[in-house]
Amino acid sequence: MPVTRAPATTEPPLPAGAVTPPAPAVPPRLPLWPLAAMFGLVPLWWVAGGFYLGWPLLGALLFTLLATRGRVPLPPATGIWLLFLAIAVASASRLASPTSLPTFVLRLAFYLTALVVAVYVYTVARERPDQAAVLVPLCAFWFGLVALGWLGVLMPRFELTTPVEALLPSGVSGVPFISDMVHLNTAEYSARSLNPIYRPAAPYAYTNNYGSAYAMTLPCVVAYTMLRRRGLLRWAVLASLPVSLVPAFLTLNRAMFLSLGVGLGVLGVRAALRGNTRVAASIAGMVVLGGVASLFIPVAEMIGNRVESSDTNTDRLSLYTEVLRRVGDSPWLGYGAPMEVDTVSADAPIGTQGQLWMVLFSHGVPALLCFLAWFVAAALICARGRSAAGQWLSVVPVICLVQVPFYGMANQNLSVAFFAVAFALALAERERRGPPGGPARPATVVPA
Repeated sequence: MPVTRAPATTEPPLPAGAVTPPAPAVPPRLPLWPLAAMFGLVPLWWVAGGFYLGWPLLGALLFTLLATRGRVPLPPATGIWLLFLAIAVASASRLASPTSLPTFVLRLAFYLTALVVAVYVYTVARERPDQAAVLVPLCAFWFGLVALGWLGVLMPRFELTTPVEALLPSGVSGVPFISDMVHLNTAEYSARSLNPIYRPAAPYAYTNNYGSAYAMTLPCVVAYTMLRRRGLLRWAVLASLPVSLVPAFLTLNRAMFLSLGVGLGVLGVRAALRGNTRVAASIAGMVVLGGVASLFIPVAEMIGNRVESSDTNTDRLSLYTEVLRRVGDSPWLGYGAPMEVDTVSADAPIGTQGQLWMVLFSHGVPALLCFLAWFVAAALICARGRSAAGQWLSVVPVICLVQVPFYGMANQNLSVAFFAVAFALALAERERRGPPGGPARPATVVPA
């Protein structure tokens, strides 16, 4: 009877005198301090006037560290975003005049910075055994958001000429788009109104951006408390949750409430299907906090009064209708950037008042499909997370998808969303691969 030899389970020995090949060099671990400087020092960047113009420079610092490292893993669905960026760059050929180029470059820089943040966070979260530490910069961003929001509540008329504004030529700082970014205001209100409604906005120029950031960041800080079961920072985050509701409610941002409601609804359904009582209890806690806050802040009545005393719905509808009418003339590459016209009732350019409309008008239908596809793919992949923290983080792309028809994201908030999604992707991957020491599939890395 023939004998079959079992396959060897080890490499055969090297011939006598052969030199053992050196082990591949382990890439250096990326530091966390650049993320802490970028997201944790937001109040400082705001006071200096560099929160907007300096954000891409901080992204360039992250890119430099990634390039110096030499080899980094790319998050899933990165190819979709790269295709979006390629189409956006090509749409520059449709710009109506060279004067539109600076704002085009700035928006493109925010898109690129978001991708760099995602790659950096994804790499760091995969390498560090203590993943909760990677969320600390986003927790610091949350504290800055809450503190500056309260500044808008207590000092709604405060404004300040910043160092960056003073250094810019008057012809540049006087442009409304630039002035909004470098001149400090703690709240947004109509100066022409006899009874203005002050809505917290700092560190942003517009209160809608504040509401958008709040809805994106809330699941992240709750996820941190799920990952870190003890420590001073955890208790500080828990204490900040009820405190944060006052400036958040006073923004009167309907899309903020809508996106959070949809996100919590999706999270609740998943928790029920998976029998995760911890997630269900955390959702109940947030709902109770919101209900108690609404007893002291009549937010529904205030929103109704604001809608009745303004033309916000009519203005938005006129802009959206004009985008749909004009995009048929340039569906593939759009018009490069939003455009000032006098054919709408709103005092705003066509292609604003919502990221969906900005991408559609500025970069065309294919770019919009890629933009939305990235968030859909992220939502589906992040939904695989099994832990309580992973499930909370998985609703961030869902919240973003609800917001895109109403809020612009060509700003720092896109980096916040990419930070959260990249961390959720790394967390879901680690959960899928099992505990340390268990079987794991090798990660694929590509040159930076």
